[in-house]
Amino acid sequence: MTARTYLEPLCLLSGPAAAAAIAEGSGLPFGADRAFLHARLFRRDGDAVTEQLVAAPALHGRAELAPALVGLAAPVGPLRIMGIVNVTPDSFSDGGRWFDEEQAIAHGLSLAEAGADMLDVGGESTRPGSLPVPVEEEIRRVVGVVKALADRGLTVSIDTRNAATMAAALAAGAAIVNDVTALRHDPDAMRVVADAGCPVVLMHSQGEPQTMQVDPRYRRACLDVFDHLAERVAACLDAGIAKARIILDPGLGFGKLAAHSLDVLQHLALLRTLGCPVLLGASRKSMIAKVSAQKDLPPADRLPGSLALAQAGVARGASIVRVHDVAETRQALALAEAVDTAA
Repeated sequence: MTARTYLEPLCLLSGPAAAAAIAEGSGLPFGADRAFLHARLFRRDGDAVTEQLVAAPALHGRAELAPALVGLAAPVGPLRIMGIVNVTPDSFSDGGRWFDEEQAIAHGLSLAEAGADMLDVGGESTRPGSLPVPVEEEIRRVVGVVKALADRGLTVSIDTRNAATMAAALAAGAAIVNDVTALRHDPDAMRVVADAGCPVVLMHSQGEPQTMQVDPRYRRACLDVFDHLAERVAACLDAGIAKARIILDPGLGFGKLAAHSLDVLQHLALLRTLGCPVLLGASRKSMIAKVSAQKDLPPADRLPGSLALAQAGVARGASIVRVHDVAETRQALALAEAVDTAA
C-alpha cells in the first residue's frame, strides 16, 4: 500500500469566532461558517500509523494536503434532521410499529410536524442478523408511503440497496437514495442514481447484515472507513454522479464493534476532507447500551445516548443526523448550536 497522509481538523469554531479566526489567519475554513485552528495528521504506511498535531496555518503550502483543504472549505448546507420511517416488521428499534401503510404515512407526517427536514423510508431491515426481503415485497411496502409523503411536499429519501426499489421510489416522488452498501450491492444501482440526477447517501458497511457483527476487523477503523468512502466517491464521479450530490455516512454499527464505531466517530471530521456532507446515523444503536454498560437497555430507552452521539457527530462536522426522535434531537442540537455561535 502506498503511504498516505490524512487530515483531521481539530478545535472547531462557529459563528463570529470562526470568522475572526479566518480573518486573522489563525484558522482555516471548515464549510461555509466554521473554522478549525489545529489539525491531526495521520500518516499510514502499510500497517504503521503515526500521528502529528499541527496548527492550521502550518498546513499552507503542503501540496499533498491541498485537496483536503479544498474539501474542508466546501459548503455542506445547514444542519438537517432526517426522520426514520421503517415500513418493516423487524427493524431493530421499531419493527412492526409502522408496518401498516396508513400508520407509516401518519408516522412520517408526525416526524415532519416535529421538525424533520427529510424522511427516510425503508422496507428492508438491515439490522445485524436480518434476512433479505424480496425486491417485489420491498417495493410493495414503500411505494405507497413514499408517494403519500412526497405528494404532501415533503422531502423523501428511499433507504434501499436494490436498484428496482430505488427506481420505483424515485418514480413515486422520492428525492434522495440512501444505500447502506454505497451502491455496491446491486450492479444497476449506480446507473439508476446517475440517470435520476438525485442526491445519494453512500454508507460504509462491512459484510452482509446476517453476519456483519460476527467478527469485524480493521487495521484502523477511522482510516479504513475513509479509504472505502473515498473509493466510492471516485466510483460515483466516474459514473457521472456529481460530487455536489454525494453524502457520506460512516455506517456506525454496520460491520463494526462499539470500539470501531467510537474510533470512527471521534475522527469523523476526516470525512469532510472529501468535500461532501456527512450524515450520521447513531439513533438508538446497540453501542449506546454497550458503552454505557447497560447491555439489556432496550432501543426505546436509548434516547439520552442518541442525543449525546448526535451532538458529538455535529461537533465533528456532520450536517445531517438520521434519528427516530426528531423533536428531542432538534431541541438538543438547537441548544448546542446556540452555545457554539453565541457572540
